[in-house]
Amino acid sequence: MRGTGAAQPGGPARPLARLLPIPPTIGRVHDQGANGSESADADPQEWNPPSRVRARVAERPRQRMDLKALFGLASGRFAWTIAAKAAIAMSSSFALVAFLFGPAAGSLAALGSMTVLYEKNTPYTHRALSLGLIALGFAASVAIGSVASVSLWSGALAIGLVAGVSTWLCQSLRVDVPGPFFFVLVCAIATIAPGGLAAAPAHTATAAIGAAIGWLVSMVGAPFRARHPENRAVAEAFRQLAALLRAIGTPRVDHVQHQASLAVSNAWRVVLQAQTRGYRDTPDAARLRALLRWVSDIHLAATEVSLARSEPLPAVASNFAEGLAVAVGRPLLSPDPDGLDEIRKGLRPRSLESRLYSNLARAAQSARKRDHEVEGLGGKLHDRRNPPAMDSLRSGLSRKSLIRPTALRMGITVAAAGLLAIALGFDRYYWVSITAASVLQGGNVVLTANRSAQRALGTVLGVVIGAGILMTSPPLWVVIITAALFQALAQLVIARNFFYASIALTPMALLVAFTASPYPVDQLAQARVVDSVVGAFAGILGALLLWRKASAARLPQTIVTVLGSSQAVLMEVLDPQVEITPERRYRLRRDLRRDLLSLRGVYDSAIGDVPRAEHTRPLWPVVIATQRIGYLALSALALEEAPPASQITLQRLGLAFDELAASLVERRTPRLGALPRLVDYPRINMELRALSSSMRSAVATDERDATAEQQLRAQREQRRARDEVTGDL
Repeated sequence: MRGTGAAQPGGPARPLARLLPIPPTIGRVHDQGANGSESADADPQEWNPPSRVRARVAERPRQRMDLKALFGLASGRFAWTIAAKAAIAMSSSFALVAFLFGPAAGSLAALGSMTVLYEKNTPYTHRALSLGLIALGFAASVAIGSVASVSLWSGALAIGLVAGVSTWLCQSLRVDVPGPFFFVLVCAIATIAPGGLAAAPAHTATAAIGAAIGWLVSMVGAPFRARHPENRAVAEAFRQLAALLRAIGTPRVDHVQHQASLAVSNAWRVVLQAQTRGYRDTPDAARLRALLRWVSDIHLAATEVSLARSEPLPAVASNFAEGLAVAVGRPLLSPDPDGLDEIRKGLRPRSLESRLYSNLARAAQSARKRDHEVEGLGGKLHDRRNPPAMDSLRSGLSRKSLIRPTALRMGITVAAAGLLAIALGFDRYYWVSITAASVLQGGNVVLTANRSAQRALGTVLGVVIGAGILMTSPPLWVVIITAALFQALAQLVIARNFFYASIALTPMALLVAFTASPYPVDQLAQARVVDSVVGAFAGILGALLLWRKASAARLPQTIVTVLGSSQAVLMEVLDPQVEITPERRYRLRRDLRRDLLSLRGVYDSAIGDVPRAEHTRPLWPVVIATQRIGYLALSALALEEAPPASQITLQRLGLAFDELAASLVERRTPRLGALPRLVDYPRINMELRALSSSMRSAVATDERDATAEQQLRAQREQRRARDEVTGDL
C-alpha cells in the first residue's frame, strides 16, 4: 500500500470510446473527472470523457483603499468568547493590583493581562507553556521600558528595539495576532510609569501579576473542555471543505481552495501540538487523528474534482461535510453514509467524484465511533509536536525569509517615529511609536495605508469618547469597568474591521494611560489626536521606504521552491522503483503543503507593495498554475497505488520542471518543446502547459513595460535637451 486514499486507475482511454458518437443520454452522467480508463466491456452509454477544458482561473485578488476596505466588515464571526475573557482579565488584574499597590501599578497590570489575547486556538497543554513564555516577554518589555525611562531618547530607542525583536520572535514562532503590538504597548507605558529606574523591579512584578491573571483566564476552560481546541480545529477544517465543495464549478474555487488548505494545515498543527505523552496513546486521540487524515484525503479529492469539473456538485455533498464538522465533537450526530447513495448513482466507481464521496462516507464511519483503535489509520503522525525553536528563529533571520525585513522595518520605523516626535517637542512621544507599530501590522503598503486611515479616523472618534469620560472625573472603579468594557468591544470586532476596534481601543488606552500618569484632559485629548496622525503617517513612510519590494522580490524564488517540491513528489510517486515509506510520504506532503501556503501568502503581500505591484499582477496566472500543479502532486501522493511512469517519461518530466524553474530565475520565456504525456495524470499535463503559457505572457508583459518605460525616458531626455537649447537661445 502506497498511500491513504482510494486507488485511481491508470491506462489510456479506449480508442473505441473516441470513435463512438456521444449519445443524448450522456447528460445523465455527472462525473467529469475520471481519466477514461475503463474496462473493455464497459457500456458506451455510460462513458463520459474527462473534461478537456481547463478550470477557470479565479479573479486576481485586489487590495484597495476604498470605503469598503475602510468601513466594511470582513467575513467571519464576532469574537464573543475572547471579548468576555479580555474584559474579565483586564478588570480583575486592574482592580487587584490597584487595590494592593495603587492605580499606576494597576494600569501596568491591566496591560500585562493581555496575555489572554494570545494562543486562543491552541491546545491547553501547549497554551499553558506558550502563555508562560509570552508573560515573560511582557515582563521583559516592561523591564526594558523602565530601565530606558532615564531619558526620552533612550525610551524611544527601547520601544523600537522591543518592536523589532518581538516582531521577529512572534512571526518566527508563529504567535498569532495581536502579535508584537502589546509588547510594544507595555514597554511604552513603562517608560512613563512613575518611579523611573528605581521602580523597574516593581513595574516588572506588577506586569507579571497581570500576565499571570491573563494566563488563568485563558486556561479556565481546561478542566471542563480539555480537548475543545483540537476538536474545533478539525471541525473548522471540515467546514472549509464544505465551502470548497460548494465552490466547485464557480470562478472563486481557487480562493476557496486556498482557505481550505489553510484550515487543513492549521488542524494538523493544532492536533500535533496536543499529542502529549499521556494523551496520544488514548483511543480518543486516535479517533481525532483518523478524522484528521480523512480531512486531508477529502481535501485533495475535492481539489482534483474542482480542476476537472465545470458544474457545481450536488448540495448534498457540502451538507454532508458540514455534518462531519458537527460530528467531530458529537459522534452521535454523524451523518449517515447512506445519505450519499443518491448522488453516487450513475457514477463509475473509479471516477473522481466517486472517490470524493467514498472518502466522505468513510470519514462519517470514523466520526461515528466514540473511540478508535490506536494502531491503524489513526496511528502515527511522523512529526514532532513543535518544531525546534532555534531552527524557527534562525529561519526567520535567513535572507529568503520575509520575517527579517518585516522585523527590521518595524523596529526602525517605530524608533524613528519616537525620535521624530521628541525632536518636534511632543510631550507624549510614545503614542507616536505605538500608532506606528499598530499600523505597520498591516504588512504591505496598501494594508498599512488602510490601517493608518482606520487608526486616524478611529482615534478621533475614540478621543472624543475617552475625553468625555475623563472630564467627568470618574472614580477608579468606574475607570476599571469602563476600560474593560472598551477592551471587550475592541476584541469583539477587531478581526472584522480595525476602524471600529480603534474607536474602542483609543478610550481604553486613554483611561489606562491617564491612570498611570495623570495629565490635563483637554491637552491629553488634543495631543492624542496629533500623535496618532503623526504615528500613522510615520507608519506609511516606513512601509513605503523600507523593504517595500521584499515580497515582490521573493515571489519568483517562492514559485521555484514550489515547483521543486512538486517535482520531488512526482518523481518519487511515479517512479516504480521507489517505495515511499509512510514517514517519507508524510514529510513530502507536509513540506509541499507548507510551500504552497507560503506561495499564496507571498503573492498576497506582493500585490500590495505599491508601485512594484504593477510588475507582480501579471504573475497571477503563473501562481495559480503552480499552485494547481502542487495540489495535483499531493493528490497523486495520496493514492494507494499510483500508476507509474517510464524512466524516459520521468527524465523528460524532470527536464520540464528544471526548464520552468530556470526560466523564472532568469526571467525569460521557457523553452519546453514537447511535454511528456502523462496518460494517467492529464491534469498535470494541462497545468504544466498553462504554466508555460502564462510565463510567456508574463515575460511579454514585462518586455512591453520595459520598452514603454525606455520610450518615456527617451522622450523626457529629448524634452530636457530641447529645453536646454531653448534656454541657451
